[in-house]
Amino acid sequence: MIGSALLMFAGGVNGLILPVRGSQEGFSSFSLGLLGTGWAAGYILGCLVMPRTVARVGHIRAFGAMTALAVVSVLATLLIVQPWAWIPLRGLTGFAFAGAAMIVESWLNERAEAASRGRVFGLYTMVNLAATTLGQMSLTLGDTATHLFFVLAAIFYALALLPSGLYASHQPNPLVGASLDLKTLWRNSPVAVVSVILIGISNSAFGTLGAVYADQIDLNVAAIALFMSIAILAGAGAQVPIGYFSDRMDRRLVLVGIAGMAFLVDLFLILVQPLPVPVALFASALFGACIFSMYPVIVAHANDHAPENYFLRTSGGLLLLFGVGSIAGPLIAGVIMSASGPSGLFMTTALTHLSLIGYALWRIRQRAAPTQAEKTDFVPVSPARFSTIETATLDPRAEEEEIEQERVEEPQEEPGG
Repeated sequence: MIGSALLMFAGGVNGLILPVRGSQEGFSSFSLGLLGTGWAAGYILGCLVMPRTVARVGHIRAFGAMTALAVVSVLATLLIVQPWAWIPLRGLTGFAFAGAAMIVESWLNERAEAASRGRVFGLYTMVNLAATTLGQMSLTLGDTATHLFFVLAAIFYALALLPSGLYASHQPNPLVGASLDLKTLWRNSPVAVVSVILIGISNSAFGTLGAVYADQIDLNVAAIALFMSIAILAGAGAQVPIGYFSDRMDRRLVLVGIAGMAFLVDLFLILVQPLPVPVALFASALFGACIFSMYPVIVAHANDHAPENYFLRTSGGLLLLFGVGSIAGPLIAGVIMSASGPSGLFMTTALTHLSLIGYALWRIRQRAAPTQAEKTDFVPVSPARFSTIETATLDPRAEEEEIEQERVEEPQEEPGG
């Protein structure tokens, strides 16, 4: 938990200082959008590569390598303040962050018994949200035009190595590998497949360029940090009531309702400018409550229709599809913002939310909702852009037998090789 908190704090600092400093340096919205595209590509690659890397060299060595890469990438962005350098370096950070997060989660899963996995998962989610928020809010304590926050992020990435590096215990089990069985996912739930790509576009666009939008409408650094943090916190808080309703009615209708509310906020932020700070923060909270509560509804809906003992493969496949949308989202929003100004961000999200509403309503007419007996339980989760397939192993809906079947064992050398 300590290692995860340090990791998420560093990620919160680094994820916000880059768009803020990039805007101050005059980077275009398109270039800043590519930072999010690079992060998403690196993050998904890390989720795919890390299980076999850990199987070869072990958890501690792999975690040390990932934190070293994160430190190098953060400090290199300070040394080379150019978009052409920041984009691949952001991808390297995403790769390292994903790998380190998977290893931390593997350790937690090793120590969590089946009966306590739900409590551990809930505590882990709260720790991550709190640490990310504190990291973002730390930008209010100094001058973003200096080297301070780059160095601070690098320090906390390095500190994240200490808890696991000094932990005198046996290595945990191998990591679980992510796989994409698109045919089965589509057969089980077309709505989940289409929706998770669309919210990947929307959520990553906001996560990457929300700070740029806030800067372009003349919010100060403290207000920008609040603008981004309050959205994540509101999204976490909204999952409880939304989960209550989704367990008692057609989850697709709940998804349509959330997307409809998000669309109304999109229109408000497109049409109303400039915004007083209190109004901007309220709009951000409402927007975050909508967009960051969609992913767990989609996961629950997909699992309502999934075969028995298929939870990890369903969650892993949805995560990879979310990553596909996350690669495209900042790029699309960056292009539109470059052409139309800050409101281009919410033009992008409005289009995705409207598309989601239309497709979900069409699917409701094609297929009946599952019965209450067929439904799985809704479980709140942290934002998907910080989730890995190892996160799903902590979910109380995952079965021990299924987890063991999905672990990536150490590769065996060929004779004579």
